[in-house]
Amino acid sequence: MRRLLGTFVAACALSLAGVGSALAQQQFITVLTGGTSGVYYPLGVALSQIYAKAIPDAKSSVQSTKASVENLNLLQAGRGEIAFTLGDALSDAWKGVEEVGFKQPLKKLRGIAAIYPNYVQIVALADSNIRTLADLKGKRVSVGAPKSGTELNARAIFKAAGLSYDDFAKTEYLPFGESVELMKNRQLDATLQSAGLGVASIRDLASSVKIVLVPIPADVVQKVGDPAYQSVTVPANTYDGQGADVQTAAINNFLVSHTGVSEELAYKMTKALFENLDQMVSAHAAAKQISLQNATKGMPLPLHPGAEKYYREKGVLQ
Repeated sequence: MRRLLGTFVAACALSLAGVGSALAQQQFITVLTGGTSGVYYPLGVALSQIYAKAIPDAKSSVQSTKASVENLNLLQAGRGEIAFTLGDALSDAWKGVEEVGFKQPLKKLRGIAAIYPNYVQIVALADSNIRTLADLKGKRVSVGAPKSGTELNARAIFKAAGLSYDDFAKTEYLPFGESVELMKNRQLDATLQSAGLGVASIRDLASSVKIVLVPIPADVVQKVGDPAYQSVTVPANTYDGQGADVQTAAINNFLVSHTGVSEELAYKMTKALFENLDQMVSAHAAAKQISLQNATKGMPLPLHPGAEKYYREKGVLQ
């Protein structure tokens, strides 16, 4: 009986040790995105689904956030493994620009990939008589969630155009979806949304009311004084009722991780992304512009060693 009891106890101990080992090896991938009506969120959902299949020993999940600035601070604190961010916010995080929302340089951050450009899209109600940036004076404008990548873009563009929030009759700091609802109800005249082309919020607005896209001229983009900002064109018919090309600004987006993520996991995350781009494109057309050839271009901080390993394997880096 004593031998049997001893054997049973030993078996239980081994079983518990195995469970403990399995728990210790469990990896988590939290994908930090943005508001649910933007582009980051559907792409983040797709990325999480890709990871769930490609990295079965990791538990993958998606978190909706206020986007760039919050995402980068969460990564620095180890509260997420990979995040979407705008390039200018990423550069500010690496430097530690306090007025933007980074109290100190976020030196734990590491790059995974450059992905697609965000287009700064200023949309106004067609009957608001807003046709130029100067026409926004005295109007009710939403500039994005506080200290989001969109709001940082709004500050930069309006400053370059000689405008400030004080020039507006009302300034709202709202996510994309809420801004659109207020415009539908005639409680706002215009909204600035920095997102991939064809963002759901603007498509929703254009299908409900007549809109105009307000151009951002090339000279205004140049006056921003940041090489991350490029002059681009929103092609005609991107949205209902938009019959002509519209000049605007674009800033590249990035996927970022941190030093607390192992080289092996970062390698797997990078590999899974580029081997399943079709699923990303199915989630949102903005992903059509993600390419392996451009994955390291314009990265304002060091690559994660795991991502770097993958790019060397693929010949992107020598």
